Parts: sequence; structure tokens; C-alpha cells
Amino acid sequence: MTYALSAAKLQTYYRCPRAYYFRYERRIESAAFFGSAVLGTSLHQALAQIYQDWHYQDAIPRLDWIEYCWSQQTPSLTSNQINEGRSILSRYYQDFIANQSAMRKPLAVEGRIQGTLQAENLEFLLSGRYDRLDFLDDGLELIDYKSAKEVDYAEPDEIDLQIGLYYLALEQRYQRQLKRMSLLFLRTGEKISFEATPQHRQRVEEVICKLAVELRQDQRWPPFPSNQCDRCSYGRYCPAMRSDPEPMPEDTKPQQGLQLVLSI
Repeated sequence: MTYALSAAKLQTYYRCPRAYYFRYERRIESAAFFGSAVLGTSLHQALAQIYQDWHYQDAIPRLDWIEYCWSQQTPSLTSNQINEGRSILSRYYQDFIANQSAMRKPLAVEGRIQGTLQAENLEFLLSGRYDRLDFLDDGLELIDYKSAKEVDYAEPDEIDLQIGLYYLALEQRYQRQLKRMSLLFLRTGEKISFEATPQHRQRVEEVICKLAVELRQDQRWPPFPSNQCDRCSYGRYCPAMRSDPEPMPEDTKPQQGLQLVLSI
């Protein structure tokens, strides 16, 4: 049997096994509120079209190509969202396309990668999504677009886990090494890059091996109290947050021992 594991799940367990237990073992829905992602989705789709459908016979597309791609992704948006998205993409064009000698064709856009890892007699299916994969002279760069208004910077250790998972999966899929992962913040034009090394792969292998052992044996799911507890959706059920925590909802999935099959 193969057990699916994404970077988000691995990071959740790393932050707090108890939160992992509530979310993935007992399937308690998060109470967090997420605003409409429709603008972000449209921006991602427009950027995918910009790179995927360009003919690359000219070195750089004109701005009207970006405008055309944006117009294909706006039917469900309000006029304010259309104008906001146009402004964001115009800035992107000036910052990342117009000042280049040529727009390079990526290896892939809007894709999904998978790899496998054996640990403690368990086979893990490692999965992740990416917005763009670019060729570098000595490997690959993974681009992750960020469109949220409020930027939430991940902790360095969590970034390392994400890089390591992608490193493993990309190496298996393309037989090329991940050299860099870059976060591109569309609203500010900021690009933050992290170098990827074999040490990231080794780190994530170690964490997954530890996770495999703990998933077999750990029925306590200890909480890891930290400053993130104030934002946790499961605080009402957590013994680290309340001396008398509330019982879990009646429709919570029953505990059935070891549960490794995780939905993506």
C-alpha cells in the first residue's frame, strides 16, 4: 500500500502533531476563514497561458499579449478585480519580462509532481504542485506565485521541508536536480529565492523516516505549543490551549488506529 504525503501535511506534522491528528486523522474541518481566491486563481491561469501559449518566435512578447491572456481569465471577476489583476500583471511584465533579453520557455507550467520514498517498510507517495518550472544551466528552478494580500512567510525549517520534497520528486521525474525554489509575490514584485542542495533531500528523508516510525507508534499526538496556537483552528479541542477542552464534533471521523492514507 502506498501512502500519500504532501509538503503541507509534512509541515503540519512538523509544527504540531496534535493539529495533524485533528486535521488528517480525525478529519475535523478547519474553522479558519479563507477569502475568495477567485482573483488569485485567475492570475495563476493567466500567467500559465502567458508562458505556455506564447510562440517564442519573438524574443519578448508585447504588453498586449499579457492583456490578451488576462482577458481570457476574467469572466467570473468583478470590474474592480479585473482592473486590479491587470495592474498586477502589468507590473509583473515590467519586472520579469520586459527587462529580459528573451523570455525563456519553461519546462512546464501549472503542473503536479510525484515521487516515492521507502521508509520503515512503508512506501510514501510524495506529491506537490508548482506554478512554473524553469531550466537553469545546471538544473531546475521551481517558481511559486503568491497572490495573497497578506504575505505569510513560512519558517525556514518548513521551507527546507518543502524544498526537500520537491528535490526528491523532481529528481525522480526529470532526472534533473532542483537548484532553486523561488517565491514570487505578485502584488509587490518581490522574488525570494532559496538555493536547493542534496542536504535538503537528506533532511526530508530523515523527517519522513521519523514520521513513519511515529505514525506506527504515536497514539498520543502531543501538541507543540508556540505562538501559532493563537491562530490554530483546533484550539477549543486542544489540551495545551484549554484545561477542559471541548469534545470533538459528533461527525468527527472515528479513530481507527493507524491512518496513513492521506488525501491531497
